[in-house]
Amino acid sequence: MPLLPNESRRIMPRRLHILYPLSALLLGMFMAQVLATVQVYLSNSDLFDSLMAIKDAGYLAVPNQNVMDGLKDFGPAFCGGLFFTFSIGAGISFFTLVLTWIWDRLFSRKHSLLYFYLSLWLLCLIAMNVHGFKPFVSFYFLIIPPAVFVTAARSLSYLNRQNRHRNEMIHFIPVIVLALFLYWQADGRMFSDFRDIFLLSNPVGSRINDFYYKYTLYPAEVFKSLDQKMLKTCRVEKLEKTASTGSIEKILISHDYIPITGKIAVDLEVIQKDNDLIFKRRGDSIFQMASKKFFVNPDKVIALFAKKSDAHPIFRRITFLSLLVGLPVAVYVIGHSLISIVLSFFLNLKTSSIIASGISFAICLILFLSFHLNRSFEDSIKSLPDALNSDRWQERVAALKMIDRKGLEISAFQAYPKLLASTYIPERYWFIRTLANSRSTATYRDLLNFLNDSHPNVLTMAFYALGKRGNKQAIAKIIEKIETSNNWYSQWYGYRALRSLGWNQTKLK
Repeated sequence: MPLLPNESRRIMPRRLHILYPLSALLLGMFMAQVLATVQVYLSNSDLFDSLMAIKDAGYLAVPNQNVMDGLKDFGPAFCGGLFFTFSIGAGISFFTLVLTWIWDRLFSRKHSLLYFYLSLWLLCLIAMNVHGFKPFVSFYFLIIPPAVFVTAARSLSYLNRQNRHRNEMIHFIPVIVLALFLYWQADGRMFSDFRDIFLLSNPVGSRINDFYYKYTLYPAEVFKSLDQKMLKTCRVEKLEKTASTGSIEKILISHDYIPITGKIAVDLEVIQKDNDLIFKRRGDSIFQMASKKFFVNPDKVIALFAKKSDAHPIFRRITFLSLLVGLPVAVYVIGHSLISIVLSFFLNLKTSSIIASGISFAICLILFLSFHLNRSFEDSIKSLPDALNSDRWQERVAALKMIDRKGLEISAFQAYPKLLASTYIPERYWFIRTLANSRSTATYRDLLNFLNDSHPNVLTMAFYALGKRGNKQAIAKIIEKIETSNNWYSQWYGYRALRSLGWNQTKLK
């Protein structure tokens, strides 16, 4: 029987309130996306100015002009902002949601707990700004928690009046069990295995993978420390008596600090004051030391400068922790809520929510088991030649990982021609890693051919392998590829390969 208009209006608010985890989470993530888009856009604009200065000074700029032209566009800023939305945005929103539920359900909304929450909130704000005031970092913590708290608290209050909270614990059990499964699978290879199994093995996953690698470096530039950045800008004032401008610039270039001219703010400015050197970053003085001490151990001094000028160490840790927790939780809550909404058209809201928990748990459990069964474990290999000729790609990849770990000569195996011709992306990826350990002239030529591969993961591994092999004849080809590539991530690997081969920046014109 169709619902009457008044009945529809009563049901819709109930549906919205019972799905308060979704509404609160989406609100927090929406706010994070707005902030992150602006934050990444400003970072991109700043990066554009630095790269143009490096390029105008005659040095190799990474990313190249193909990528630089888009740094002031809205698209890269929005797509790059998604990283913060699904990490720090989801993490803060989920943590606030949990604290709100505890305050309402376990402590009956006691004011004393609110005072504790307020103290915790202020401590977070202080910690985020302990290395200097950072507006956008502060905005994440100033804006998102209050909005999520108010949204969740209003819905919980409504559910209290309707006596709909008694069976809420049934929704937490699947999350706890799934968290234990995630912990069970967590190790150093979890992310690369996830990529191989769920992303690189199908067209949809490949598009998600390509999207991630295309846009991940934009948000990374926002909070990288100087030693994590690929290229930095510097300016050295004309020095007298105790130090030579030219020798300092040469040392800085060897650490990828590129000397530029003009009035733009630089990552490192060296100024002489009597017999001392003052080290500044973007106008702020970091420390001062005797010039003689700098020349005794410049590597140590530059590393110290990078550490002392790092403005985002705590924000980076919280962001990556949020990525591990916030992203899975966000996907689970959104999936659970969508299933609940569909079922609510046929069942009552309470039953729909409980069934949705069971379905969501079953789907996640199937994915976890599939992940575990398809992971390539090296300890299960008894014969490398047999594994390389296996019909299962997981066994072939496991064998390639073992060959790479042991540094064996891949061309000595009979399966080499078959592996060389493979069209399966994870297999090509790990096959190229084994070429890094090879010393055969023939395999070097094969490796160079992979520079023409269209897949970014394969190309990045080709750069890695060339850098590890140490053949300086590859330098010209790598530079040519960097200058024509449209993928920032690939260029990043190419530049690292150049540095591994002993190449240093010199003026190209």
